[in-house]
Amino acid sequence: MLEGKLEMSVNPTRRALLALALGAFGIAAGEFVTLGLLPNMASDLGVTIPQAGHLISAYALGVVFGAPLLTVVGVGLPRKGLLLALVLALAAGNFASAVTHGFDWLLLARFLAGLPHGAYFGVAAVTAGNLVEPSRRNSAMALVFSGFTVANIFGVPLIVLIGQHTGWRFVFGLIGLIEVIAALCILALLPVQHRDTRTMREDLRLELLAFRNVHVWLALGIAAIGFGALFATFSYITPMMVHVTGYAEASMNPLLMLFGIGMTAGNLVGARLSDRALMPTLYIALSSQIVVALVFIVTVHDKLAAAITIVLFPFASFVMVPALQARLIRLAGGAPNLAAASLHSAFNIANSLGAWLGGLTISAGLGYQSPIVVAAGLAELGLILALISGWFSRNRPRRRLNAGTDRPRRIPQDGGQPTNPSGITSPLTR
Repeated sequence: MLEGKLEMSVNPTRRALLALALGAFGIAAGEFVTLGLLPNMASDLGVTIPQAGHLISAYALGVVFGAPLLTVVGVGLPRKGLLLALVLALAAGNFASAVTHGFDWLLLARFLAGLPHGAYFGVAAVTAGNLVEPSRRNSAMALVFSGFTVANIFGVPLIVLIGQHTGWRFVFGLIGLIEVIAALCILALLPVQHRDTRTMREDLRLELLAFRNVHVWLALGIAAIGFGALFATFSYITPMMVHVTGYAEASMNPLLMLFGIGMTAGNLVGARLSDRALMPTLYIALSSQIVVALVFIVTVHDKLAAAITIVLFPFASFVMVPALQARLIRLAGGAPNLAAASLHSAFNIANSLGAWLGGLTISAGLGYQSPIVVAAGLAELGLILALISGWFSRNRPRRRLNAGTDRPRRIPQDGGQPTNPSGITSPLTR
């Protein structure tokens, strides 16, 4: 037993996946620490809390634009070198956020910090999938993404606590340092994945062809709208808990830890469920979001009930993440990079849309709890899109679902079986 554990602890593939997860840890810290420090940043910058919420939207818009653009630019590059460049760009964006002065300049810095976010997750997910056998690909991708979710259990609450005592500028500098360490780990631990030169020249055309598939767009729509429920509520979780529920501001660190526990558990459960029944996992996750949002309207007025709901809401939201990731990569066939990266663009459209709509209701004088109603509506729209996608999957011919997305398979000169150079297969999503 001990030997088995020791072997797993020094497994080179596992170390490589953990290096990728560390980069994801830094991304989560950079994105979600703003939720806990939003009132502090608003006060320091001389803006209102809804205006400070634009910092969340600026980062999210950076992800939206950066994910497809940087993935297209880097599609012919070796994946290890591309990942290193993206992690160092993330570090630079957070360092810029730490030293810039003035609200407008900080908005720009947060936009720039978000640019590499989606491309990193897209390339890291495909890289992780290629490091293991096909039966473990969803689990490998979930392990990389666990860096993002685990950060919200320990990293974000701890960094928020540090920020409350040292200031938010120090926090962004610290996050930049974490990304530098992640870059060193990737450099040392991630193996080089050799790719066929001719295949690399074909990649850009094949990546773009994946978007001829209506199912790709429906999956992105589910993420962009359905996932917005989480951000409509949790972009303003600090003022909501302080002014509506009655928690002291110092209590936000354990509450953010509960948020991270819900995210992590949802990601792990979603990975297992999506391996068994992908589309039903989406239906269940979105339906659960609606129910939890409606319950939150009531529980937000009670400290214990609100704390429980803070665990359940991100749990329901993150159950859908592995399912959407797996669905997009399968639908994209042999050209998964841009589709996987675009998923994170969609998630951050959700981030920006949710934060913007939630801020509108607060600015309209409806109270800090009003974004919860917005969340329920967004989750309902996401469920409608998922049901439409499932209906098309059941009623369109199977051969049409991946039309235009599969990489042409080359016949080896030795007469062997056709090969798929990307290493990603494209079975029909369940």
